[in-house]
Amino acid sequence: MLVVQKYGGTSVGSLERIENVAKRVAKARDEGKDLVIVVSAMSGETNKLIEYAHHFSKTPSKREMDMLLSSGERVTAALLAIALNEMGYKTIALTGRQAGIKTDNAHTYARIESINTQRLRNEINDGNIVIVAGFQGINNDGEVTTLGRGGSDLSAVALAGALNADACEIYSDVDGIYTTDPRIEPKAKKLDFISYDEMLELSSLGAKVLQNRSVELAKKMGVKIIAKSSFSDGDGTVIADKGENMEEVLVSGVALDKNQARVSLRDVKDRPGIAAEIFNKLADENINIDMIIQNASENGTTNLGFTVPQSELERAKKVMDSFKEEFGSSDYDENVAKVSIVGVGMKSHSGVAAKAFEALAKNNINIEMISTSEIKVSMIIDEKFGELAVRVLHEAFGLGE
Repeated sequence: MLVVQKYGGTSVGSLERIENVAKRVAKARDEGKDLVIVVSAMSGETNKLIEYAHHFSKTPSKREMDMLLSSGERVTAALLAIALNEMGYKTIALTGRQAGIKTDNAHTYARIESINTQRLRNEINDGNIVIVAGFQGINNDGEVTTLGRGGSDLSAVALAGALNADACEIYSDVDGIYTTDPRIEPKAKKLDFISYDEMLELSSLGAKVLQNRSVELAKKMGVKIIAKSSFSDGDGTVIADKGENMEEVLVSGVALDKNQARVSLRDVKDRPGIAAEIFNKLADENINIDMIIQNASENGTTNLGFTVPQSELERAKKVMDSFKEEFGSSDYDENVAKVSIVGVGMKSHSGVAAKAFEALAKNNINIEMISTSEIKVSMIIDEKFGELAVRVLHEAFGLGE
């Protein structure tokens, strides 16, 4: 049985925690499993390296940043290998390049293009536990690249897919996927199973246990993910294809995203192509647009509203300034939040959105914008009601039962 295990920054955040991971890996080895272990940098290490770079430059070269940031994972990989070898377990640490991970040329946010598994298979056949530095690869020019935030999850899923592993276990400081954030709603329950599609929605809507690029890749490659805690021995949550009776479950989770800002444009000239021009310019600036609402035209003008991440609002304002001849006035609101319900059961049940709206209305929470998909309903509300909305929706759909 071949298992890929990934340990995040908090799991390897100190020498003691690396030792704890070594014991967990040794136990899995004693159970007869072949193991490929993917590790992140020790918690705080990546931020520290970024600070070092910014001491010398506010805009350091992305190529040099990849050289710098990729070192954090290599340190962890080597330390874990040393610990396991000392415990009597034959182990070897590999960089992303040595593990055969090939990427495109986009420094600091590279995408994996292929994995040559020959070295990995040789090491496994030689009886080694293989430790791979996550978050990194090499491009066709032989340059080190990194995969962006959550890149170690991506490394683990890609390796599991390429090696046709039996499972990909993602270890962090939480013991699985919950119906919502337990810090907001203490009645939140851990899910035994969640589908790829539901996890993708929850990841994109603010749930931070798994990065959505890794879930997307797992779905594409058919890799079963198990989200677990490195600090307990629970079964975790399985993320895979839709299971039996899943559509009986109406809503699987509630997510809250406070990193939202709303842009409102009034009296926009209602001419063909104006929306395309505005959103193309926003796209050119790599500004992510979420919800969009446009009112019906009246007297040759319309109102247009959309949301962006708070961190991108200032750049969005600059783009809007370049269109100020096209609308009467603009308004920007950072005090909003997005609350969402997710569940594949929505495909086959009616009245889900109405139930959500009614629950919020009963608690005097006004909905400012709405966006839906087959398995999701998202609502923009006043930020001060964000956590209350999560608790209200969690109770309305019986997720704590």
